[in-house]
Amino acid sequence: MTMSQTEIKLMEEFKKLAHEALKELSLCLLKPTQSRKISSQAKTIWNQENPSGGVTFILLGSSEYLELQLPLFLGFLTIYMVTVVGKLGVVLIIKVSPRLHTPMCFFLSHLSFVDFCYSAVVTPKLLENSVVEDRTISFPGCTMQFFFACTFVVTETFILAGMAYDCFVAVCKPLFYTVVMSQKLCSLLVGTTYSWGIVCSLTLTYLLSELSLGENNIINNFFCETATIVAASCSDPYISQEITLVTTTFNEISSLMVILTSYAFIFATVMRMHSTEGCLRDFSTCASHLTAITIFYGTILFLYCVPNSKSSWLMVKAHSVFYTVVIPMLNPLIYSLRNKDVKETVRKIVNSKLSCQ
Repeated sequence: MTMSQTEIKLMEEFKKLAHEALKELSLCLLKPTQSRKISSQAKTIWNQENPSGGVTFILLGSSEYLELQLPLFLGFLTIYMVTVVGKLGVVLIIKVSPRLHTPMCFFLSHLSFVDFCYSAVVTPKLLENSVVEDRTISFPGCTMQFFFACTFVVTETFILAGMAYDCFVAVCKPLFYTVVMSQKLCSLLVGTTYSWGIVCSLTLTYLLSELSLGENNIINNFFCETATIVAASCSDPYISQEITLVTTTFNEISSLMVILTSYAFIFATVMRMHSTEGCLRDFSTCASHLTAITIFYGTILFLYCVPNSKSSWLMVKAHSVFYTVVIPMLNPLIYSLRNKDVKETVRKIVNSKLSCQ
């Protein structure tokens, strides 16, 4: 039985397709690295187009001290509760009491609000990492934490400078105090500090978002900060580090110049007074602000001046916790205990509540 011309052509096409299929199969078996190479190239292209896509960080915190996890959690929780109650309490007391509607209390209310926001950005994640094994944080979460923390730190820096200027006017030009420190000027100063804090944070956060990051990113601290994120990146950090250095230096020097100049004039004015009572009164006016400035800037200077070693990293983490958790709790206590008007208002509120009961 002979095959037709059509059947012969179909058989030839089938053999040809079978031969090509066997050839492709042999290439896959003999060269398995080729597929991996293609996959690696695709992954490289993805990382170039999405430098931070799917990246996570591990916040080490105090994970090397397992026996301290519970005590640290209880301690941080207590401090955070005191901070929230203290900060919001100061803001509410100043708002409801007409007697406290002064420029200094206006600055104090915004300082308390900024401290509360800063603590709310950092402390909840710190508390979570103290009790869970999974200490990861996504790249967007890390950059957002850094953005808000940076915004409130820069804002607090210049609010403290504004409060120093307020003390200068109160001591050196008391007759013109209500004219110089008008509500318009105070609102302008506070609004400028918030705006500048947002500008600085947007700039630094944008630089961090442009970094190319690897798969294993470990942050040897309790929260996300620019130095630890840059250290984990695969990119050249020169531009990011230089802009960060310039921004930080400008903020610190400019605010310190305002503070030091203000207190130099205050000291000179007080020294020219012949009345001991007047000297004590003026020093008492600025004592709480000076205490807050000393703690705030002293901690910052230590963090940036400490040498880079294994033991120093423990000190850096300890001072980071003090700077981000403890200082926000101390500020309302410092101002409330030394401000007679605040103490008198709190006493009246407490007495009125007790009498109602």
